[in-house]
Amino acid sequence: MSNLKAIKRGSTSSGSNNKLRSEGLIPAILYGGKDANQNISIQKKEIKNLINTDTFLSKVLELDIEGKKEKVIPRDVAFNVVSEEPIHIDFMRIVAGKKIILEIPVKFINHPDSPGLKRGGVLNIVRRKVELKCPAENIPDEIIIDLTGTDIGTSIKISSVKLPENVFPTITDRDFVIATVASPTVIKEPEKPAEGDAATEGVEGEAPAEGAEAAAKDGDGAKKDDKAKDGAEKKSEEKKPAEKKPAEKK
Repeated sequence: MSNLKAIKRGSTSSGSNNKLRSEGLIPAILYGGKDANQNISIQKKEIKNLINTDTFLSKVLELDIEGKKEKVIPRDVAFNVVSEEPIHIDFMRIVAGKKIILEIPVKFINHPDSPGLKRGGVLNIVRRKVELKCPAENIPDEIIIDLTGTDIGTSIKISSVKLPENVFPTITDRDFVIATVASPTVIKEPEKPAEGDAATEGVEGEAPAEGAEAAAKDGDGAKKDDKAKDGAEKKSEEKKPAEKKPAEKK
């Protein structure tokens, strides 16, 4: 269990919160139980590494608020949209005897001891977190799944997972799958063309393409039309009467 020091804060205005952040503190609130909500702040350097873990929102912490110790669990973290730095945290008091619903991360161990994975199988993770109902005093950090002996085709269901005492999944109407060991995916390369299948353009003895043949015909037709026009023009010129010169003025 991690121990963190917290400081009480009086003002909750945006100005005072921004001042705290500039001093390396993260504004936070503590709620739950019979006590009133309490505004506090935490040193960012003490909690930043914890925030970046998958287990942070299911991890039991002990806050030391100016000498008074309280067991809490983080329930929400707000981040700056630009810098992605944590700017506010919600903590909930842990009250003995009460049950809490949490998403607990799944951890897989002993990958080398899985015959299926050794033979090239793939671990297909269906759920990276499982929602559990836990007693406040018995919250697991993670769900451990041992892959020893799993072969290709193995389906790991919640019923095969050993959970702590009085800890139950919130889904109770079915035995849901957490992961499977699947067959390897083989990607086939495209077949190479057989020798001699290369394009035969320009090969001796090959008939010209229909388009080329048509183009050639069109070209010959155009030439014939041009010759016919030239002949007609010459004939018309021959038939024209000779132009009379105007009489010279005396």
